[in-house]
Amino acid sequence: MDLSDRRQLPLFSIGTVQKLTGLSARQIRYYEEHELVQPARTTGKQRQFSFADVERLMLIRQWLDEGHNMAGVKRNFEEMERRRAHPKHTNKQDLSDTEVYKWLEREMLGNQFKSESLFQGDLSRFYRKR
Repeated sequence: MDLSDRRQLPLFSIGTVQKLTGLSARQIRYYEEHELVQPARTTGKQRQFSFADVERLMLIRQWLDEGHNMAGVKRNFEEMERRRAHPKHTNKQDLSDTEVYKWLEREMLGNQFKSESLFQGDLSRFYRKR
């Protein structure tokens, strides 16, 4: 069993989760109603939370403390899932200083009048046209 599988093991009762997160049982059940956490259930229908569930609940509490509403919390989780599903440039190639300089020069001199430049300021004055 690897670490990610162990993080998903349902180990904690709602009372333990309350102590770990500082949330009330009602808050935890409310977040479950909004499908922000999905704890496992025992045969007696008691909730069992994993480490991953506890981490999610702590994130929810942090975002709410920062002033997000429930819709904002849901958007944050959707964004996290989107980033996890579609990571950007996982195999980045290290560029030499010369390659970076050439790329900057092309960017500065090639996009002088276009708004889609990566550089918002006018740094092209530092490069001479050849």
